[in-house]
Amino acid sequence: MNEITAEFIGTMILILLGNGVVANVVLTGTKGNNGGWIVITTAWALAVFVGVVIAAPFSGAHLNPAVTIGLAIAQKFAWAKVPAYIGAQLLGAMAGGGLVWLFYKDHYALTDDKGAKLATFCTSPAIRKTSSNMISEIIGTFVLIFVIFYFTDAEIKKDKVIIGLGSLGAMPVAFLVWVIGLALGGTTGYAINPVRDLGPRIMHAILPVDKKGSSEWDYAWIPVVGPIIGAVLAALAFLWLKI
Repeated sequence: MNEITAEFIGTMILILLGNGVVANVVLTGTKGNNGGWIVITTAWALAVFVGVVIAAPFSGAHLNPAVTIGLAIAQKFAWAKVPAYIGAQLLGAMAGGGLVWLFYKDHYALTDDKGAKLATFCTSPAIRKTSSNMISEIIGTFVLIFVIFYFTDAEIKKDKVIIGLGSLGAMPVAFLVWVIGLALGGTTGYAINPVRDLGPRIMHAILPVDKKGSSEWDYAWIPVVGPIIGAVLAALAFLWLKI
């Protein structure tokens, strides 16, 4: 597997499992219906673990443009590779969103709540307020990227983030995403990843989802721009502290 394929597959599996748990919790008639926030945040953390395990040996398992951009700004990843990585991540996220719809297709048909259906693809704020929503995404992503730089046994080698202990090295990232979801996810649903939100949102718009509502494109720019700003700030803080 080459780097681009690894980013595509890793992101696809990440979204399949992450959005899959949301579908299991919010769609009508599923075994996990009404499972709650703990179920969602835990499964999202484990989804990150699985995605990282798949992609890490080949690409460093960015799976997130915020990670890719943050590493590039911190001079730990080649800028020339950034467009290809982000393109693979976006396509992987779209594929993962499509698989969630295919997997839960019968339950989408049973579900009347249009907001619940949208939630299985992308994020929406609990309170819609542009400034607050943007701040939430900036801070959540700042924590994600800044802490990734400081995993004590991590090293940057040949444009890859390598964390020791083999596959178990993905666990710190999973725990990090878990605590961000539990602590900082209550306002916007913690996208903290532009393609995690944009890719499946595109699929919501184009797939024949039964009785779907708006894809909320008026909000869609926040979970894209906010994480990028958070990543930039985290990388700049990291560089400043190294001086």
